[in-house]
Amino acid sequence: MAAALFTCSIILVFLPLLKAEDCMVHDVLRNQSLVSVLVGEPLTVDCLLDKTLALQHMNYSLTWYKNGRKMSVTQVKHSRIHQHENLLWFIPATLEDSGSYECVIWNLRSCNKIYFSVIVFKTTAGLCFNGDFFYAQEIPASSNEKIVCPHLDNFREEKNTLSVHWYKECNLIENERFLIRNDDLIITGVNVNDSGNYLCKMTYDHMGKEYNISRNIYVTVVVTTLQKKTEILYPRNNTIEAELGTNIVVDCNVSSSKDNSIGISWRFNNTLVNFLFMGRVQEGLQEDSFLDEYLFSTVRLNITEVKHEDYGRQFVCLAGEVAAYIALRQPDRNFQGYLIGGLLASVFVTVVAILIYKFFKVDIVLWYRKSCCPFLIKEVSDGKIYDAYVLYPKINKVDCIYTPDCFVLKVLPEVLERQCGYNLFILGRDDLPGKAVVNVVDETMKQSRRLIIVLVPESSSCSLLEDISEQQLAVYNALIRDGIKVILIELDKIKDYMNMPESIKYIKQKHGAIRWKGDFTRKSYSANTRFWKNVRYRMPPRHPTSSELHLLPTTLNTFQTTGR
Repeated sequence: MAAALFTCSIILVFLPLLKAEDCMVHDVLRNQSLVSVLVGEPLTVDCLLDKTLALQHMNYSLTWYKNGRKMSVTQVKHSRIHQHENLLWFIPATLEDSGSYECVIWNLRSCNKIYFSVIVFKTTAGLCFNGDFFYAQEIPASSNEKIVCPHLDNFREEKNTLSVHWYKECNLIENERFLIRNDDLIITGVNVNDSGNYLCKMTYDHMGKEYNISRNIYVTVVVTTLQKKTEILYPRNNTIEAELGTNIVVDCNVSSSKDNSIGISWRFNNTLVNFLFMGRVQEGLQEDSFLDEYLFSTVRLNITEVKHEDYGRQFVCLAGEVAAYIALRQPDRNFQGYLIGGLLASVFVTVVAILIYKFFKVDIVLWYRKSCCPFLIKEVSDGKIYDAYVLYPKINKVDCIYTPDCFVLKVLPEVLERQCGYNLFILGRDDLPGKAVVNVVDETMKQSRRLIIVLVPESSSCSLLEDISEQQLAVYNALIRDGIKVILIELDKIKDYMNMPESIKYIKQKHGAIRWKGDFTRKSYSANTRFWKNVRYRMPPRHPTSSELHLLPTTLNTFQTTGR
């Protein structure tokens, strides 16, 4: 199979080397082979053969020549005269371009040739058109007729054109009776005065330069009582989308005079579809219905399974002397599903990320401080000495079931100072003897980044503070003067804050509290427990040296006590 394809490719490469006189010349109607254009305007010439002969063979070569020259027309798009795909382009046409041109198609079986005559003309003096070159169109005097601006499809496919403007006898049409719709001129209430020369003009952009394209149409209004012309309502030489392998049903709808019954058929390459495609494409029965003086007929085209070779084919509905085709094309890729899927995936990832951060926020922040901060953030001194000032109730009785002294003087230093590297100030441990408590508290609070307040249940008789002034001054500094962040630690569940000072209740409401559930065993001394992670999360970030990047191991012996 591969060898056959390779052989076919080699043959097609050398086919253009055959002598032109060996080709079969095809005759066409004079109005089809004669092409005219106004000087200075673009022109395209369609070979016509590629739609008849080339469809019979998958491999073919199409080349344009100017008659009498052996060199083919160039395919360089920058050239004024060039071949683009199967079309011959003049951008623009000059008077010297007038002459005969030939289109030659080689395939594996034969060589075929067709001649075209190109005439480039000037406008008549004082007019915007030449009266010798025009497209004739007859329209009946009726309520609604249209004038078509012909041969614009090739320029429309380039998508470089602007809207069409219509003129009558070189004057811009601005009458309410005339409407422009899909480049056609719709005339309402057609009468004999509407006969004359019409000019449709548009602008075409090629390689950054604009060119005018115009068509002179001589319209003759015919007043007659003849029967209504047969008109195909659908299709209208249009394309429809069709998925590969699907079933497509298209109706050919035709209107005609009540007394003019005509036969309607679906054809491909001028052959009835029922004789082609092995029954895959079929034509239905004709159905007629009458409304007033009109006959409406319908014949259904049924393509049971769309195949790849059906794309681009023209299935023609023939009704008497009029015909219209429908062509299939592959649907455009639908990006809506991908867009919705992407948005849903983004929303899902965002929600999952929020949930993960909500439940693992403390661990994420601590991991970031440990892993990234030492390398990304340079430590800037804020002038403070202590990471936290510790405020706790001094116990008056030795038989209390709560042990805030043990927690503050043993556990806090072991975990926060020894394992985590924080620097704490604890009154009674770090102050100088004989110095006034008020002065110590005031000076030390200015040098501290956090305030840790240790609370015990208010219902206990052990919760009296030795010095109320220390608490008041510390809370004053934290809330009012310096704005220090406060960390509340409950040594046991405090059910009611009603009897607590207003400042403590405010701190509880704003910052919440962390409850200690340890039992002073070795496990409770681990900085990786949930309680200590919450405390470390509220403490300021540390910027340890390379020797401090890992928590120090606990070295204290297990501390046993009768209370929590």
